[in-house]
Amino acid sequence: MPGNKAVAYREPGVVEVVDIDYPTFELRDGPGVNPANVGRKVPHGVILRTVSTNICGSDQHMVRGRTTAPPGLILGHEITGEIVEKGPDVEFLDVGDIVSVPFNIACGRCRNCKERKTGICLNVNPDRPGSAYGYVDMGGWVGGQSEYVLVPYADFNALKFPDKDQALEKILDLTMLSDIFPTGFHGCVSAGVGVGSTVYVAGAGPVGLAAAASAHLLGAAVVIVGDLNKERLEQARSFGCETVDVTAGPIGDQIEQLLGEPEVDCGVDAVGFEARGHGSESSTEHPAAVLNGLMEVTRAGGSLGIPGLYVTGDPGASTEAAKVGSLSLRLGLGWAKSHAFTTGQCPVMKYNRSLMQAILHDKVQIAKAVNARAISLTDAPTGYHEFDEGAATKFVLNPNDYIKAA
Repeated sequence: MPGNKAVAYREPGVVEVVDIDYPTFELRDGPGVNPANVGRKVPHGVILRTVSTNICGSDQHMVRGRTTAPPGLILGHEITGEIVEKGPDVEFLDVGDIVSVPFNIACGRCRNCKERKTGICLNVNPDRPGSAYGYVDMGGWVGGQSEYVLVPYADFNALKFPDKDQALEKILDLTMLSDIFPTGFHGCVSAGVGVGSTVYVAGAGPVGLAAAASAHLLGAAVVIVGDLNKERLEQARSFGCETVDVTAGPIGDQIEQLLGEPEVDCGVDAVGFEARGHGSESSTEHPAAVLNGLMEVTRAGGSLGIPGLYVTGDPGASTEAAKVGSLSLRLGLGWAKSHAFTTGQCPVMKYNRSLMQAILHDKVQIAKAVNARAISLTDAPTGYHEFDEGAATKFVLNPNDYIKAA
């Protein structure tokens, strides 16, 4: 049986590559595994040899110690892989298929899954709706920053690429289908982005850049990306976005210089709970700053898409209220402007097949937009460090050298 190396969270600021068990079709105990899931049989699953698995900003929240993630948790919810084993209940997939795996684990059988709300499946996490690989309080499904990983309910969850050779040629684009491309796209769709829209995307990290590329794909007239990281703003400009430096003064004033008015049609929060303030307060954390800023600059009757992560438990927060996810929102402003808000995990399967087609038929270059870069699994600690330092890069782990072969 093959070995299995994986990336584990050890303590705030520290990840390391460790040896773990090769996956089986039964859930075993381990760091973060919900006790009610221990011993759960997975005849509907497949075991993947990982083709690519990405470092995500959501992983970084845990690594910074901003969640209750336990030491030893195997990280990684952005997974693309080749099937090497399948359970007896898997009917429509075969060994050798290359598939994209949505980060949200879904049974395909509960009420929410049948309503395409796969981000809040009712059956895969005993504690609450919604689950993901390698993530705190998400049921304890082992993460995919590893050489091999188990994917349950595979006929439902896995998106098969139609041509293996074509998939490997475009793997740096296709690897984004597991999370950030659908997540950015969902943020834009829920914000009402369409042909001729003006859009403000808060955050120029990978999800923000994916949202900006999605806004272009949806036909937006002007896409403005705001951040305080100059390298990331430069990356946004590289594919046709306007930019706002949130350290330079009020966002509305800068938007007015670009559009002739201080408001946009659609707002997207791609930052989440570790937001910093704007202007003179940009050096300190203000977890509600992005949401409040979006309400200020989104026109009356507009919508806010909020794919940025907010949590119910943040031990590193600066206030007692923020430690339990309570933020000082200007809800009165949003109410007065009749804003619509859409929060929560992206239901990846709602979008990933269509976005796959857009990639395969050269309608979008998402890897270029997010500045994807492949690194080895052993270089994961360096990738986490550089990402935390603000690198304008989407780090793609390459555990089994598929990307080099391509």
